[in-house]
Amino acid sequence: MKTLQQFYKGKKVLITGHTGFKGSWLSIWLQHLGATVYGYALEEESGSLFELASLGGTMNHRIGDVRDFSSLKEYINQIAPDLIFHLAAQPLVRNSYEAPRLTYEVNVNGTLNLLEICRQANRSVSLICITTDKSYDNKEWLWGYRENDAMGGFDPYSSSKGCCELLIDSYNKSFFLEERSPVRLASVRAGNVIGGGDRALDRIVPDSIRALEQQVTIEVRNPYATRPWQHVLEPLGGYLWLGKLMTEHEGKALCTAFNFGPQLTSNRSVGELVSALIAEWGVGNWESQWQGEAPHEAGMLNLATDKAFHLLGWFPVWDFEETIKQTVHWYQNQNNSDPYMLCKEQILDYQYKFFQSLKNRLPKNATPINTTD
Repeated sequence: MKTLQQFYKGKKVLITGHTGFKGSWLSIWLQHLGATVYGYALEEESGSLFELASLGGTMNHRIGDVRDFSSLKEYINQIAPDLIFHLAAQPLVRNSYEAPRLTYEVNVNGTLNLLEICRQANRSVSLICITTDKSYDNKEWLWGYRENDAMGGFDPYSSSKGCCELLIDSYNKSFFLEERSPVRLASVRAGNVIGGGDRALDRIVPDSIRALEQQVTIEVRNPYATRPWQHVLEPLGGYLWLGKLMTEHEGKALCTAFNFGPQLTSNRSVGELVSALIAEWGVGNWESQWQGEAPHEAGMLNLATDKAFHLLGWFPVWDFEETIKQTVHWYQNQNNSDPYMLCKEQILDYQYKFFQSLKNRLPKNATPINTTD
């Protein structure tokens, strides 16, 4: 069974949304694996991880909008990537209330453009579209949502991602699942990711870090909401592993949807998350700013990851405590270390633990797709 490095070395990989938080981490990981990394996204924001890690000078990338069909098509045809990870999106729930049309245009039309470009090119490529756990029609059940549960979404962001999942499913059934199609397509749904380098506004961890750095009280909008918190490397590792297996596998059994979530013990309330950040930071405090009239946000959301476990051999490596530890370590050391190397060190640590766990679990010479262990 090939390692990630053996598979990705020399591969041409395109990341849409590479200037974002997850896109930057994925770019660094792929560079470490020896891939030739390309990017297509909007300009990076000031103070972003992409800027801090100086990624603009280490990869071939184009500044562009995924809604621009012609520009995106020209770039993809120019580089002819082996794999594409589609992360470009308007990713914030509260922003979607203020700009619903933009949210749908970027998330749905951007995904449609990419699918149609790959269909027209009719060239061998593995395409992984990143959506979200919020794609599900959330009834706020205690149990986790499975990949065949209904899509939905209360807010425009969640709804737009549910639309993306329906779109992806349609293109797969209509065009790509045919054996003669050279396109391999899958969608992935992850929980709330945290980690070093996230500087986005209106997200609980970067908001908390800014308050801790400024030595002011952390204001928590909804301390009672429960989320499946996971370090950003957990789902990214799942995306990379899926990309490898779906490309290597003879059939298209892996061209489907997968959840990548944490262990159930990592499902914690926002209040618990902030308290854990403060404890690891060493000092700080928070207060509730709960307002009943605030825009709707889900109170509970859990993911079931059995499918990824049985078909891919994937499972979370870092528990909640380790996730908090790694996140705080990054922020507390960013000013005294190279941000790029901070990311790479954590990637190496995570990758080693993942493969050690995989080797211990799988029978000798087994591959996840054919093992019943």
